[in-house]
Amino acid sequence: MLNISPGNTVRDAVKPEGLRSFHAVARMRFARQGARWAALLLLLLLGSLFLPWTQTVPAKGKVTTLYPDQRPQNVPAAIDGRISTWFVREGQLVQKGDTLLQISEIKTDYVDPKLRERTAAQIQAKDAAIVAYTEKAEALARQIKALEQALVLKVQEADNKVRQAQLKVLTDSNNLVAANVAEDLAEKQFQRQQQLFDQDLESLISVEQRRLKLQEAQAKRVAAENKFLEAKASLINARVSRSNLENEYADKIAKAQSDRFTALSNRFDAEAERDKLRIMLSNYEARAGFHTITAPMDCYVTQVKVEGLGETVKEGQTMMTIVPAEFDLAVSFYVNPVDLPLIELGSRVRFLFDGWPAVQVSGWPGVNFGTFEGRVVGIDNVTSANGQYRILAEPTGNGDQGVWPDALRPGAGAQALVMLGNVRVGYEIWRRLNGFPPRFYNALNQAENGGGSGSSEDVKTKAPSRRVK
Repeated sequence: MLNISPGNTVRDAVKPEGLRSFHAVARMRFARQGARWAALLLLLLLGSLFLPWTQTVPAKGKVTTLYPDQRPQNVPAAIDGRISTWFVREGQLVQKGDTLLQISEIKTDYVDPKLRERTAAQIQAKDAAIVAYTEKAEALARQIKALEQALVLKVQEADNKVRQAQLKVLTDSNNLVAANVAEDLAEKQFQRQQQLFDQDLESLISVEQRRLKLQEAQAKRVAAENKFLEAKASLINARVSRSNLENEYADKIAKAQSDRFTALSNRFDAEAERDKLRIMLSNYEARAGFHTITAPMDCYVTQVKVEGLGETVKEGQTMMTIVPAEFDLAVSFYVNPVDLPLIELGSRVRFLFDGWPAVQVSGWPGVNFGTFEGRVVGIDNVTSANGQYRILAEPTGNGDQGVWPDALRPGAGAQALVMLGNVRVGYEIWRRLNGFPPRFYNALNQAENGGGSGSSEDVKTKAPSRRVK
């Protein structure tokens, strides 16, 4: 029972290094201890294969803003001009409506200082011309109405004259018939008196008297015929006068209508020119507002691209860049097409921002430190120039990890981990060794069953974004 305690040892009398049995016993003890440690390590490795592991899709991106109007934008020149006054400097915070700079006109069409007043005077002159043309058209309309009324009266008067001429023609016609009858009777009486004179039954005096009466009857017949012809001529003249009267008044009315239409046409032309002048005046007034460049929002002046005074700028040329003072942060990152079907609206994302120290284990988000949470709010339907799909995520606003740093600004780099399903560590190792994408079997089973994955519940319960000032 030697060498079984520190006080009872034979090391001083016997040297164990020279004995083979002591070496064999020591090696067996160390071998048993190594086997125990190896078995324990193997058990730990096997047990770790059954630990939960969160699948992720890694991506890189940068911080941006959620809305397009909150991103950096250029301030262009609205017109061609010359810079006359600067009111801001780079890095200055300005309020909405504050004057940034003043430019002056360089085009000869707009350099007149009284351009708007003179244009307004032209508009007033056109208004007066429109009133004059309107009154002239109304006067001509009254004149046309008076001519039409006079035509009615003149036509009635001419109709009366025609009627009188017709009655005179009828009277003279009856007189002519009576004169013809009287002539025939006088001629018959003269012939009978001549026969009686030839038979010596009547005296020559009686014959001469009958001859005189016959001549008188003939003269009356000729006079009646002349009057009848004169009456017919008067009737024709009356009808011609009536026709000429209608033509004369028709010409007067047509001329008055032509003058009226000319006045109306001139009025319409004056109205068109007046409207053009009004448009020009409005354009001049709007252009006068372009001389002063104001801030469209509360913003910071970040970069001035046109320096100095008196420098000319062209329409649309960028003069400075501004950044909104208030904005909603978001992260824009890109994923490969093979990973796009695994991401949907509302998917959770973990971010590491440049400048913020962090410790992150992709499979165990619970032990992460310095990461920030977000959710997917937008997915592009087409690939970008780099062949990847662009994803937009915003802060969730839930807990400390959902509130992003106050000092974070657009343009900062970000690394994203899109959170997927939970699997075992052994399955994740096997998947990566085989090069399969995350959710390989789930996607395969859903494709075979014709079903979809994911739920829209997260999208409907969208948390408000945090506005940074």
